[in-house]
Amino acid sequence: MDSSDGTVVRQVLAGDAEAYRILVERYRAQFGRYAVAMMGDADAAADAVQEAFIRAYDGLATCRDPDRFGAWFYRILTNQCHSARARRRDTVDVATVELQGKDRADADVERGELGGRLDAAIERLTPEQREAFLLKYVEERSYDEMAELLGVGADALKMRVHRAREALREMMGGADA
Repeated sequence: MDSSDGTVVRQVLAGDAEAYRILVERYRAQFGRYAVAMMGDADAAADAVQEAFIRAYDGLATCRDPDRFGAWFYRILTNQCHSARARRRDTVDVATVELQGKDRADADVERGELGGRLDAAIERLTPEQREAFLLKYVEERSYDEMAELLGVGADALKMRVHRAREALREMMGGADA
């Protein structure tokens, strides 16, 4: 796993399909966490990551800068998550979802309700705000790292994160977000 992304991509493009496993192992956990935060569901996130890796493999020849495979893959995954979320919204009947664990302690229920409210509030952010917020506070990325991944200036990302926090505060009824 000492090979650079560019070296591995060139190996795969030269016919060594097994080398792609190096990229999958290198990025699966990192981007899996991001996908869970984007999707709100571990199973849906795993499906999105798997589909994104398949799409990346199929389109590997279109990766303009193999040394930046991670940033290129990130964009594929983000698009996959957005598409999957849109499909889920179209197919999930919210009325069929029931509150689980009614016999839990009040503190657990309250914590779950707050988490659910926060998840719902994050869902209502614009895609750009949600993406920036999750990268900053879930993935704990620096603004420079975020700028490299997204191809957006750090100042613009700071504004997106700020607006996301303000929107979340408002949606959560003034609670700290």
